[in-house]
Amino acid sequence: MYSFSIIVPIKNEEKVIGRLLDALLRLRYPKDKMEIIIVEDGSTDGSLNISMKYVEKSSGLIKVLHKPTSNGKPSALNYGIKHARGEIIAVFDADNVPEPDILINVCKYFKDPKVAAVQGRTLSINQDENMLTKLISYEEAVSYEAYLRGKDVLELFVHLKGSCQFIRRDILKQIGGFREVLSEDMELSARLTEKGYCIKYAPDVRSWQETPSNVRQLFKQRTRWFRGTVEVAVKYGRLMIKPSRKNIDAETTLSGPFILIASILTYFAGLYTSTANSNFNAFFYFLMQLSVVGTSVMLIVCGLALAYISKPRKLTNLLWLPFIYIYWSLQSFIALYAVLLILLRRPQRWIKTEKTGVIKTENCLFL
Repeated sequence: MYSFSIIVPIKNEEKVIGRLLDALLRLRYPKDKMEIIIVEDGSTDGSLNISMKYVEKSSGLIKVLHKPTSNGKPSALNYGIKHARGEIIAVFDADNVPEPDILINVCKYFKDPKVAAVQGRTLSINQDENMLTKLISYEEAVSYEAYLRGKDVLELFVHLKGSCQFIRRDILKQIGGFREVLSEDMELSARLTEKGYCIKYAPDVRSWQETPSNVRQLFKQRTRWFRGTVEVAVKYGRLMIKPSRKNIDAETTLSGPFILIASILTYFAGLYTSTANSNFNAFFYFLMQLSVVGTSVMLIVCGLALAYISKPRKLTNLLWLPFIYIYWSLQSFIALYAVLLILLRRPQRWIKTEKTGVIKTENCLFL
C-alpha cells in the first residue's frame, strides 16, 4: 500500500475545517500509512485554534504548520510538501468532505508507473441551495463525467482541478513543486504533460465540496481561474512546437477563456448586423447570423434539458431558459474581464473563495 501525505492549505476556514478533519479521520486506510498536514496560512479567525484541537486528539496523525505570511495556495502547498513523507501527495481544499474509501480507491491508479498524478471527482455539497448552485453542480458533473472521462479514455489532456488531486511526491519534487501562479493546477498539468507524464481521471475517487452560492463568489473564483488559465495558455504555447494529440488538446483546453470571449463577441456582432442599416459582406453577414442562431439554439436546448431533469417537473422549471442565457453571458464577461486584467498589467492577487459551511444535498449519505 502507498503512503499518503494529505496537505490542506487553510486561511480563515473556521466554518468548514472541522468538517474536513472529521472526514479525514474517518478515512478507511491504515493510519500508519497516512499523515494529515494542515498548512495554516495566516488566518485571522479561529482556524488555527480549531486545527490544534484536532491535533491533540489525533494521536500524531494530524500536524499543523503555521505559515504567518500568506502568499496564496501554491506557496502554502509547497510549504507543506517540504514536511511531507508520503509517497503520494493528496491535496484537498478546506471545504472538502472526501468519501471514506478515497485513498483505497486511488491506489489502483498508481499501480501504473507511467501515472504521475490522478484527478478525482468532486461533487457539490450544497447543490440544492439555490438555482446557481444547482446549475454549477450540473456543469461540474458534465465537466467530470463527460469531458474529463472522455479525455481519459482517448488518452488526451487530463488536467488537475486544484482539489481531490493526487501526485507522486518524487515527481512533484523533481519538477520543482507548484508554481506560485493563479492557476497552479492548470500550470502543473501543462508542465507534467510537457515532460511526458500521464494524468488519470478517477471517477470512483470522490470528494464533496462547496459550490459558489452567489454571483460575487462566482465572479471572484472564475476571474482567478480564467486569468490563470490564459496565462498558462500563453506560457505553454510552446507545446505546439512538438504537436501531438495530447499537446494539441492541452492547448485547446487552455484556450477555453478565449473561446468564451469569441462566442459572446460574435453573438453580439450577429445581433448588430441584423439591426444595423450598414451594408455588410454577404459571407460575413451569414456567419454572424449563424452564430446568433447556433448559440441561441444551444442555450435553449441546455435550458430545456435542465428543466426536464429538475425534480419535481413543473412549469416553473422553464425559468432555466433565461437563467442559462444569463449564466453564459456572465461567464463570457468574466473571461473578457480576466483578459483585460492581463492586458492592463494589473497585479496578480490570489483571492480565496469564501466558504459558508452550508450542506444542501440529499446525495451525500455519510455526512
